[in-house]
Amino acid sequence: MRSGVQRGAIAVVQVFGLAVWFSVSAVVPTLRQEWGISAAAAVWLTGSVQIGFVAGAVGSSLLNLADRIRPHLLLAASAALAAGWTLLLAGVVDGMAAALPLRFLTGMCLAGVYPIGMKLMASWAPSRGRGLAMGLLIAALTLGSTLPHLIGGFGALPWRAVLVAAAGTGLLGALVAVLVVRPGPHLAASAAVHNPRYALAMFAERGPRLANLGYFGHMWELYALWTWIPTFLLASDAGRDLPASTGITVFVTIGVAGALGCLLGGWGADRFGRSPAAVAALVTSGACCALSPLAFDAGPAVLVVFCVVWGASVIADSGVFSTSLSEAADPRFIGTALTAQTAIGFALTVVSIQLVPLLAAAAGWRFAFLLLAPGPIIGAIAMSRLGARRAR
Repeated sequence: MRSGVQRGAIAVVQVFGLAVWFSVSAVVPTLRQEWGISAAAAVWLTGSVQIGFVAGAVGSSLLNLADRIRPHLLLAASAALAAGWTLLLAGVVDGMAAALPLRFLTGMCLAGVYPIGMKLMASWAPSRGRGLAMGLLIAALTLGSTLPHLIGGFGALPWRAVLVAAAGTGLLGALVAVLVVRPGPHLAASAAVHNPRYALAMFAERGPRLANLGYFGHMWELYALWTWIPTFLLASDAGRDLPASTGITVFVTIGVAGALGCLLGGWGADRFGRSPAAVAALVTSGACCALSPLAFDAGPAVLVVFCVVWGASVIADSGVFSTSLSEAADPRFIGTALTAQTAIGFALTVVSIQLVPLLAAAAGWRFAFLLLAPGPIIGAIAMSRLGARRAR
């Protein structure tokens, strides 16, 4: 089967399958009113998914599931289960006590969608074009993650309807995975040897270690921004005069601009090298963190343009780290390496997502995103050193 068809199908599965990720986050204002929960409690509607993702990714790494089960079947089952938990939440849940376990289970299942998608995409891309292929995958993740904001941005839809729409989209993704997606020829066949230690053993090598450190700095910023950018916009004076609803603005500036940034970052990684592309994105997004207090007080047009730049740069380097690791790790355990990298990165997101509103409560939303700046700074340093090492 043609590689272009397969890469496109894998990207479609990511867009559809990951629509449930922020489905509840997109309707948090409504849930706060109906369920009578505080902003601090509502944080856990996202935090529980992240923790579930970490648990699922760690379990997958320890069991080597990504290297022992046919990946397209694991992808399909994971997407279907994540959609199923979301449908159950939409159908019967009326409070946090039942919502949080279901969101945790959703996160666990999503650990079989995103990392497995990375392995499959890498299997259909030769090394010289793998950066752009991974960029396509992350672009799909970005669009899928922000899709609920688009669904809810067209009007005051009932929150259950938004979740049902996201879950239905996820089931379509599972169907595409079963019927169309297949593993490609550019990765070594999975080894039968059970080697969970490789999830940690890869850190003994300087190349994978630096690529992972760059990714961890990137993740410190990424999901906290995605989680709290709607609140940041609503808290600013300019947010009341945006050219579209907050949901549509988030979809365009984070989803569409982010997807374009992923493709640009992937192309840059192939054209100029992995490290220069990652450093450029990290420096740009780090500058946006530092300038966010000024953007907060700017007019609507300036704020939207600022968010477009930030939305594009904050995700542009995700595929670069995945590509670097897929090329540096033991080819027998690529799936395990990518899953372990993702698990640790998402564990960091739980911390940064929790800390941002604490800083906002103390200093105001104008200054809340300054907390994220150390992540891209550390990431840029690590990727610069990785580039210098490869140049020698």
